[in-house]
Amino acid sequence: MARILIFGGHGKVALLLEPLLVAQGHTVTAVIRNAAHEAEVAATGAQPLVADIETLDVDQLENIVAGNDAVVWSAGAGGGDPARTYAVDRDAAIRSMDAASAAGVLRYVMVSWIGSRADHGVDRDDSFFAYADAKWAADAHLAASDLDWTILAPGTLTLDPPTGRIARDPAGRGAVPRADVAEVIAATLADDATIARTIRFGGGDEVIGHAIA
Repeated sequence: MARILIFGGHGKVALLLEPLLVAQGHTVTAVIRNAAHEAEVAATGAQPLVADIETLDVDQLENIVAGNDAVVWSAGAGGGDPARTYAVDRDAAIRSMDAASAAGVLRYVMVSWIGSRADHGVDRDDSFFAYADAKWAADAHLAASDLDWTILAPGTLTLDPPTGRIARDPAGRGAVPRADVAEVIAATLADDATIARTIRFGGGDEVIGHAIA
């Protein structure tokens, strides 16, 4: 059983992930920005921790990370303001990685997106560019770190019911239920064979545990 820290603990994927991990016997701490969300997070069985990751430095983040066995980054600015997108999806994410390294918490799972590559192809004039650029910068920093990292890169997220099945490297947008993404994260944390790998996936027909192995 592990102590798992989730950044972005009130996100739609995180709220589905938390009860999965708690049911497996893990101790889960969910970092959230808004204290009004504490009760909803606590209802999943996770322990809410209110902190504004956008403003915390590496030392402050290290204090939050220390004592855990694994970190899951599922936070994001949610699009819109490019400056805040860079502040959260790139800068805060990178600080959290450096904090995990400093704290000796080596297992780190990043929830990214299927198109996160150096050549992501998003035009600078596109409103999506800041997100694409920020996510790739964070992923590249993680892959170059000393952490036991996994980058999970799902396609378009939906609210469909879970299927328990995915496809690796799907064509097109790779639509996938958020509930299946949560299951992929949980399965990844349980499988050290996923360390030092980027797993791009969408909805499909292969059982999750087999697909990520």
